[in-house]
Amino acid sequence: MGLSRSSYYDRPSGPSPEQRKAQADLRDRIEQIALKFPRYGYRRVTAQLQREGFGVNHKRVLRLMRESDLLVKTRRKWLCTTDSRHGYRVWPNLYRQARPTGINQVWVADLTYIRLLWEFVYLAVILDAFSRRVVGYALSQRLDASLTLGALRAALGDRRPAAGCIHHSDRGVQYACDEYVGLLTGAGMRISMSRRGNPFDNAQAESFFKTLKWEEVNLTQYRNFEQAAAAIPAFIEQVYNRERLHSALGYLSPVEFEEHLSPPGAGQKTAHQGVLILTP
Repeated sequence: MGLSRSSYYDRPSGPSPEQRKAQADLRDRIEQIALKFPRYGYRRVTAQLQREGFGVNHKRVLRLMRESDLLVKTRRKWLCTTDSRHGYRVWPNLYRQARPTGINQVWVADLTYIRLLWEFVYLAVILDAFSRRVVGYALSQRLDASLTLGALRAALGDRRPAAGCIHHSDRGVQYACDEYVGLLTGAGMRISMSRRGNPFDNAQAESFFKTLKWEEVNLTQYRNFEQAAAAIPAFIEQVYNRERLHSALGYLSPVEFEEHLSPPGAGQKTAHQGVLILTP
């Protein structure tokens, strides 16, 4: 082949100093994202890196996260908080035929428990089904109607939806009671409830609770109600609504998604979710 002996035995020099630095910078940034969002999977990490200008695909990110033990661990099981054995009216499911095309057309509501060191507290949330944004929430040490009423009042005061907006929830007594239904009808909202024993009818709210528990609650041991009341609203407002990328929104945060629909100053109200803290 006309090669000298030295050329035959020559070994490749490997990556250049610039390439090695770029690889180190990529690993550092992946670790930073994984520490900030401990429950981000490799696809969301890839989307965030691409937004920042890194030329990577999901296969490479998966390999690097696996090598650094940064992949998501298994989640905990949940407890049921729904009591549908009551004498109040059960409303038909309107959300099955509705597909929102804008904000404030469909709201989904649900509640869950939060485990503290010695007790439980309860969180009720309302999400806009189109943007997945949390538009109202309340935290309480009691699992009663005052919890869900607090979340609803916060959402109504913040967003002021037009008449006809669908409010979808499960059949729990906290959503079917007279005071809650009266507040909905007074605001001109249409009431919708899931089918019996079918959590898929309220999948968006369930998905939010999975995110909340994977990425905040299960990573923290709240000692008391005050610690939970400080940490959970901060996660909802600053992380979930404003920073966390949502695959169903084209890897935008809910706030970014709403701003793409109607930039600030174009008539859209920029929501600020107040939290109502309820204690015995």
